[in-house]
Amino acid sequence: MNVRTRAAAALATLALVPALAACNSQPVGSATADDDLTIAVITHGDGGSFWSVVKTGAEAAASAEGVTLNYQESDDDPEQQAQLIEAAVTAGVDGIAVSAPNPDAIRSAVADAVDAGIPVITLNSGSGAFDELGAITHVGQDEKIAGEGAGEQLAEAGATKVLCVIHEQSNTGLQDRCDGAAEGFTGEVEDFQVAGKSDPTQTSAQIAAKLQADGDVDAVLALDPDIAVAALEARDTAGSDALLATFDLSSDVVTAIEDGDILFAVDQQQYLQGYLPVVALALYDRNLNTIGGGQPILTGPGFVTQDNAAEVADLADEGTR
Repeated sequence: MNVRTRAAAALATLALVPALAACNSQPVGSATADDDLTIAVITHGDGGSFWSVVKTGAEAAASAEGVTLNYQESDDDPEQQAQLIEAAVTAGVDGIAVSAPNPDAIRSAVADAVDAGIPVITLNSGSGAFDELGAITHVGQDEKIAGEGAGEQLAEAGATKVLCVIHEQSNTGLQDRCDGAAEGFTGEVEDFQVAGKSDPTQTSAQIAAKLQADGDVDAVLALDPDIAVAALEARDTAGSDALLATFDLSSDVVTAIEDGDILFAVDQQQYLQGYLPVVALALYDRNLNTIGGGQPILTGPGFVTQDNAAEVADLADEGTR
């Protein structure tokens, strides 16, 4: 089964969610005075273009389900994320959705939540660790499969050497993306560490310098939409003709794809990564419903190219894609 077939199968899994939700004895939005649930969503997010969509999805789900949402981000600080989880446990929330780019850093905090009888769902990152953490399921994409798909598409576009730009050192999911790209690509993939989103100017300068120093690089794979924008600037600075592709969507990325400046974006539908865990936790609390059958709920990968970018452009502007 190739990556595109697997991706289609993964996305088809989402069609099961409405059916599973329909099995719940309490319909969406049926919260009552004695059913006052508080769901905490605690991510390693930074408030940027990607995570703002996750938050929008979580807020929409909380409104639909009639639950109180406690949404917090740690700005890529694993210690702070663990502390936020501990605080949610102390506060006695009814469910916790948490991203797990560094599972070891939050393992103890998540264990405390599970021991306290609080259901946990991992989202975005942590697909390979959710079960050992004690989470009831994971909502996200398989990063290695997504990376393979990106590598295959870059090979089809004629690239021979790809620079895979890693912007967070401790994020295992980003390494999985680059490793997957290396498996799906027919040429060389070089991992390249940059300063990250906290310093986009330096990040752009680092990519530009690499493009100028290594003329064999004919494609850049960014792993975040804000990093993709920095890479666009870097390519112009370096006077390079390298292809550019990215993971994840933003309004700027979709516009660049429409204009032909970015070849494609791997779309993991982060709105669903905010929305589905809140719904799933509410269903679990109210009716002990579980979804996924012990497997992750996959929201991607999909691919946005110049052929279909116009279809999601307005949605990206509205902050839901």
